[in-house]
Amino acid sequence: MPTIYGPDGRPIKMREKPIMDEVAVASIRDRFSSYPSVGLTPQRLARIFREADEGDILRQAELFEEMEEKDPHLYSLLQTRKNAVLGLDYDVIPFSDDPRDREVADFITEALDHILGFEEALLDLLDAIGKGISGTEIMWEIADGRVWARELRWVPQKRFTFTADTGELRLLTDQNPVQGIELPANKFIIHKYKARSGHPSRQGVLRVVAWMYLFKNYTLKDWVAFAEVFGMPLRLGKYDPGASPEDREKLLQAVVQLGTDAAGIISRNTDIEFIETKGTGGASIYQGLANFCNAEMSKAILGQTLTTEVGSRGSYAASQTHAEVRQDLLEADCKALAETLRRDLIRPLVLFNFGPEVRLPWIKFHYEPPEDLAAESKTYATLVKEVGLPIAAEHIYEKFGIPKPEAGQTLVTPPGGGAMPLKNLVMSDGDPRTAQGKVDRLADLAVMQALPVVRDMLEPVKRAIAEATSLEELRERLAELYGQMARDEFEDLVQRALYAADLYGRYTVING
Repeated sequence: MPTIYGPDGRPIKMREKPIMDEVAVASIRDRFSSYPSVGLTPQRLARIFREADEGDILRQAELFEEMEEKDPHLYSLLQTRKNAVLGLDYDVIPFSDDPRDREVADFITEALDHILGFEEALLDLLDAIGKGISGTEIMWEIADGRVWARELRWVPQKRFTFTADTGELRLLTDQNPVQGIELPANKFIIHKYKARSGHPSRQGVLRVVAWMYLFKNYTLKDWVAFAEVFGMPLRLGKYDPGASPEDREKLLQAVVQLGTDAAGIISRNTDIEFIETKGTGGASIYQGLANFCNAEMSKAILGQTLTTEVGSRGSYAASQTHAEVRQDLLEADCKALAETLRRDLIRPLVLFNFGPEVRLPWIKFHYEPPEDLAAESKTYATLVKEVGLPIAAEHIYEKFGIPKPEAGQTLVTPPGGGAMPLKNLVMSDGDPRTAQGKVDRLADLAVMQALPVVRDMLEPVKRAIAEATSLEELRERLAELYGQMARDEFEDLVQRALYAADLYGRYTVING
């Protein structure tokens, strides 16, 4: 039996039967959090990270949850990154064209469709992009003589821990809330996102942007305090030097009422002046720092800032350039997720239903950018018309996703040219469908036969180009080379092609 390695790179034990009971039983503690972001300081953030470095990722997981909940910009970036993968179609690719491998791939396709909420489970696994690790428990069931994955239940990150000495990933339970238990084989899907080298607890992108989140949090608090103080105009009451204490008290009461009730009465001998805040220097500083933090987060998560920060000053062309960077991240996310699914989900499905010696299929996300079919069609037209490159019609149908015409179907032809519309055609495999098609086939055969002839005929020209030291020398040699070019075979080929076309034309006219 071959050695199978788990997500931590260590050999795991093989089980011939799935574990039917739930291992990561939901706990009421999963709902609650210590809210480590409240009163977060650089010192507290550093302590949280040190705890995670030692294997205890509880407070780091809780912090990352709060960061995604409290910061709309950060939430949007992570959703963009996840949805870029979730919006793609996928296929199960057999290991080879062997009938057995195809049978296995067909079963895996059916098994994935059997999973309840499979798309939601993929979203749960992609949570590893931000937090570094994400896991789901496979809920197995047996039906129709097969082993199926009924559901993939998400397990909160704070239910996991790493051993301090070996870095082994373990599951915290009510019976083992500190050291945890070893993850049973073929029971969990553990997806790790490796944004950088190092311990898994330090590989998520939220670890990178946590400092920007902290500084932005400081900025927003100070900005709100600034707006509360300077957002409203200062109300200044003026009184005469001879005003009595009672008059001063009434003036103060009127100033306060104007700020809260927007109503009040004052004496004719008193005056209240509203002083507006001049300048926006203070507010612009806070806004600039907040925008800087947002831009740094965008760089870390999306690999660029233009699609989120471009505003009214950006350009479509520049956005398209930056979108290519996101394509690299998309491909990496798709490949990492596909590898995890193949290792932790497809492998046990194949093991339980076909045995350990069967080769595993692949899951392939279609992350390739859409092709420009208009540009592709022009390229093909140039290759055929100008270069004379023979291209199989079957390849054209497959390239552009056009179904091949079947017998009895009406063909659409360009007006004034192209294929000649004929009625009641008898079609058979390999035979041209129209008279024009036969002419085109004759032309293709002539071009194919002419290619080696033309190549030999132009050989002196190629040598002249290679040997010439200047354009003037090449121009003089070309005039001399015309007489040296062997044209007899080419002229004979052209005459035979014209003769065949003339005979076919006469045959078509005579036979209707």
